[in-house]
Amino acid sequence: MIVIGLHGKIGAGKSTVARMFADLGATVIDADVLAHAVLGEPDARDEIVARFGDGVLDAAGSVSRAALAEHVFGPNPDQAAALRDLEAIVHPRVRRHIGARLHALHGEEEAGGGRRVAVLDVPLLVQSGWAEACDVVVAVECEEPVRRRRLAARGLATEQVAAREKSWEAGVAGRPLAGGKVRAVDASGEAAYTRRQVDRIWAGLPD
Repeated sequence: MIVIGLHGKIGAGKSTVARMFADLGATVIDADVLAHAVLGEPDARDEIVARFGDGVLDAAGSVSRAALAEHVFGPNPDQAAALRDLEAIVHPRVRRHIGARLHALHGEEEAGGGRRVAVLDVPLLVQSGWAEACDVVVAVECEEPVRRRRLAARGLATEQVAAREKSWEAGVAGRPLAGGKVRAVDASGEAAYTRRQVDRIWAGLPD
């Protein structure tokens, strides 16, 4: 089995690149989707409410991502501490889900199902240690004005973007990627331009 990890800032185009790999036959493991699912797990929900209060629940009693974001994304130290507390609740559970998905794919390959390629779309790939488990790391790059336009189109609050970028940059500082397994993809331009780069990486994967 081959594991590809996507590495890049928010808005760089990692999800787009992930979809392109999926079109070629890869199985994408999206950490954001898994994290959303974790928020619905009763034990995780209880821990979150114990830490942040009932104010993070919506009318149906589910964890509101928007309400939670107000607690953990922002410029003050209390929000930074709250983000660390949230990550301590969510990240281990997400890690277990990712590990289970990879184990299942490996089992399918071992059972004669053919080569499996997994793509890890994990926002903090290096920080979480997943880069070390990857055979190839695709560094998704994007021109800064383009990335900023994408973030503006998402409607994310400026403080939230700044907090996420600060967390990302702090996590990669002093943790260089192993150069031999890094492939760069420029996702600044049109989809066809990015797709050609993804196709080249795919064609270069071992059988």
